[in-house]
Amino acid sequence: MKIKMKNGSIIESGFEEELGKSAFRHTTAHILAQAVKRLYPNTKCAIGPSIAEGFYYDFDFDFHFSEENFPEIEAEMKKIVKENLQLKHFTADRQKALQMMTERNEIYKTELLNELPENEEISFFQQGEYLELCAGPHVAYTSAIKAFKLLSVAGAYWRGDEKNKMLTRIYGTSFPSEKQLEEYLNRLEEAKRRDHRRLGKELGLFTLFEEGPGFPFFLPKGMILKNLLIDYWRRLHTREGYVEISTPVMLNRQLWETSGHWEHYKDKMYTTLIDGADFAIKPMSCPGGMLVYKMEPRSYREFPMRISELGLIHRNEKSGTLHGLMRVRCCTQDDAHIFMTPEQIQDEIKGVAHLIDEVYSSFGFKYHVELSTRPENSIGSDEDWDMATNGLKNALEDLKLPYVVNAGDGAFYGPKIDFHLEDSIGRTWQCGTIQLDFQLPQRFEAEYIAEDGNKHRPIMIHRVVFGSIERFIGILIEHFAGKFPLWLSPVQVKILPISDKYIAHAKEIETTLKKEGLRCELDERAEKIGYKIRAAQLERIPYMLIVGEKEVQANQVSVRKRDEGDLGSMPLEQLLEALRREGAASPV
Repeated sequence: MKIKMKNGSIIESGFEEELGKSAFRHTTAHILAQAVKRLYPNTKCAIGPSIAEGFYYDFDFDFHFSEENFPEIEAEMKKIVKENLQLKHFTADRQKALQMMTERNEIYKTELLNELPENEEISFFQQGEYLELCAGPHVAYTSAIKAFKLLSVAGAYWRGDEKNKMLTRIYGTSFPSEKQLEEYLNRLEEAKRRDHRRLGKELGLFTLFEEGPGFPFFLPKGMILKNLLIDYWRRLHTREGYVEISTPVMLNRQLWETSGHWEHYKDKMYTTLIDGADFAIKPMSCPGGMLVYKMEPRSYREFPMRISELGLIHRNEKSGTLHGLMRVRCCTQDDAHIFMTPEQIQDEIKGVAHLIDEVYSSFGFKYHVELSTRPENSIGSDEDWDMATNGLKNALEDLKLPYVVNAGDGAFYGPKIDFHLEDSIGRTWQCGTIQLDFQLPQRFEAEYIAEDGNKHRPIMIHRVVFGSIERFIGILIEHFAGKFPLWLSPVQVKILPISDKYIAHAKEIETTLKKEGLRCELDERAEKIGYKIRAAQLERIPYMLIVGEKEVQANQVSVRKRDEGDLGSMPLEQLLEALRREGAASPV
């Protein structure tokens, strides 16, 4: 596939390569814009980039636009593809560029141009009559775009600023073949069936109310799931030598100024006044952890000091970004901070990486790793950043973990390793992270007495495994489609008496199961057994025990398994042994 670059050069790149995919979908966004301008000439164009799974374009329509307009637009896009229009690149000075965009009444393009330096050389791409202010890259001809689909419509403020006009954002995707497009659309349908918001409601796990947008409510079964994850997390961390603390949810402005959050993160923080002084609800737990560290003199003999915290944090996320449990304003972050000497950096990073690997493997996740480097708004010296970045690189190489560099995406206080897990339908989610920090110990003047008897600054690791309990639960719901493994199922066994006269015997079975530590429920409703079985299947219960006259007389239970159906009758002890073998308890 020939790709036309900003400088007009032509290079070869396949769709499977990032450059090729970006150019392909960026070109599709231009085809969309050209189709829109042909059909609705008064429409004003804003921006239209490629994104991870496709592309979008923002428009200012002079009428109410909806997905009902998609067929008309897609038909026009197909015409443009058949026209085999060449994407021609040229440049112009700013004055000429402003003239061209003003003549076309493209007010959003002219706004962007007015912010550029006067001597800036402006890049354009043109296909047929359609002219676009754009740096590229693009495919050479529109005929390369073999398969595309418009997917949805959303509102988007111009330049992401709520003070600006709300534009109409059209999302779409494209592929080199109809087969690839069909496979992608099938994955989208599967993702809809697995949507954690729908399943969370159906399974009685969590809910969201208008009275608290972005603040999830966990229901009884959801609390069982959440507590199972927390119990698992605690056992792992106890085994690995962590001690657990809990720090306040709100602390004063001085602390956040010392940590750098007041300067670098204040727009995401909720603030209030207490006794006339500024306070902030914590968006992360590390500054409170620093106070705990500084409570008393520390010695190198205490290192590595591993301190964990299930911190309740709040972040002022924009309403348009909220999404079930995946993006919330309040969550429980499974944080931990490790204080250590420089000589301990490699081993501690590797220890955390092994822990993250163990957790993800226990849920059946594959993952890949990214090294995120220094961002523009960072704090600290070049020397510290080089040392921290090299420390992470060396640990990854020692572990023989392949990684890609995510340039400029580190935290403001240090570089980080991000773990992106892959779910059962191929989607990736960023969860675990390891951040190496030389800055907070300096800003808080943290010290320890080294082996030489002098005071030194400790090195600090920030790390999470789940990321947040809430988001990890959302991922698990979709990964398993609500069919949690036995140890993680809020209800492991459902007892289904055929009629009322078998309830007493069913309660005896329930008592036996609960003594074994199993989570079970008894369906006492006056419904037919077929109805009860279907209800239990919809609840994704791993095991269903049917109790009727035959079972009572034989002192057995008829067992149905969620994905295997009828397993036949067996003594209760035989079932219990099978549940033990399957791992009804936590993997740790």
